[in-house]
Amino acid sequence: MAPGKIHAVAVIGGGPAGLMAAERLAQAGCAVTVYERMPSVGRKLLMAGRGGLNLTHSEGLEPFMARYGAAAARLAPALEAFPPAALIAWAESLGQTTFVGSSGRVFPQALKASPLLRAWLGRLRELGVEIRTRHDWQGWDAEGALRFQTPDGEIAARPDATVLALGGASWPKLGSTGDWAARLAADGVEVSPLRPANAGFDLAWSDLMRERFAGQPLKGVAVTFGRTRVRGEAMVTRHGLEGGAIYALSAALRDAIETNGEAKLWIDLRPDARADELAARIAQQPANQSVANRLRKAVHLTPLETNLLREAHGKDLPADPAALAAAIKGAPLTLTGVRPLARAISTAGGVAFARVDERLMLTARPGVFAAGEMLDWEAPTGGYLLQASFATGVAAAQGVLRFLD
Repeated sequence: MAPGKIHAVAVIGGGPAGLMAAERLAQAGCAVTVYERMPSVGRKLLMAGRGGLNLTHSEGLEPFMARYGAAAARLAPALEAFPPAALIAWAESLGQTTFVGSSGRVFPQALKASPLLRAWLGRLRELGVEIRTRHDWQGWDAEGALRFQTPDGEIAARPDATVLALGGASWPKLGSTGDWAARLAADGVEVSPLRPANAGFDLAWSDLMRERFAGQPLKGVAVTFGRTRVRGEAMVTRHGLEGGAIYALSAALRDAIETNGEAKLWIDLRPDARADELAARIAQQPANQSVANRLRKAVHLTPLETNLLREAHGKDLPADPAALAAAIKGAPLTLTGVRPLARAISTAGGVAFARVDERLMLTARPGVFAAGEMLDWEAPTGGYLLQASFATGVAAAQGVLRFLD
């Protein structure tokens, strides 16, 4: 930046990307104001804390990058500049020591977001960052000033640069409604349609399955769609299925449903056992017992798992041990819809990377930068969502500083 001049920067959105951009800009000497539409900042971060606050993942950077699919190349500079190790060091600088779970996911020892957010807001106050809540961004006026609706009426702001970190459109009650998409599109910014990511899926369960087993987990299963097989947990809901193993496949499942109207998923209920091993154990059970009893005693299938087999293969399961084993190793389920975006964990779509430069500045609006989930990328759960949000917040701040230079 030019020596001796203090630049004013507006950050719109008080989530992880916006607050991280604000921190970096304030540390560089900018006068930073964060505008947040809700009564407080960090609401979605606090929601993530209910699940332990999975900050990032410990796997190597190359496989880590691959989790971002088509957007990996455009996110690579941000993730390389602010990798998982940098995020962990940042959290620990706020007094939040971390640990790596058995799945490789990284969590704060506190297993919640409130201590980290409290320490972070304290740091921002010390840096002189001003946070204005209940300021709902309305776009720009004819002279290019930012417009905000506040409890006291509309106000305008004329910063030297702006960072938009407005989030996606999932969990809108926490503040990220996606209403910015229409405003930016009207301003000539290409915005890919906002779609649910890491979402649940609809499935035509029987009344018995819906009423008796909704809310119960399928633990330690393997889920396959196309050529991709994922180990993990799935949750039966009244509408269908959700959970970590489902979220890992959600982008491909969503795209298939949008194209074909449905997607067939295969569930292996005993991924650590071969079919012939299962058949041998089932064959040892008396043939005069019910199928459910044979499955319970031989391979420890729960009532949920047995009924899942009936949903997949029909009410009358085969008595033959080999056929039963095959059914356990591959239960086909047809998904017919995606749960609404408002109930998804995250959002796909957003500001097209073709419409931002390497600094994350909007080509249609010089001096305006985009960060976080409002950019067009998606990733599975496992720490990848927060990592990219933080990293693009850092990248946008660096872009602002280069612009102000």
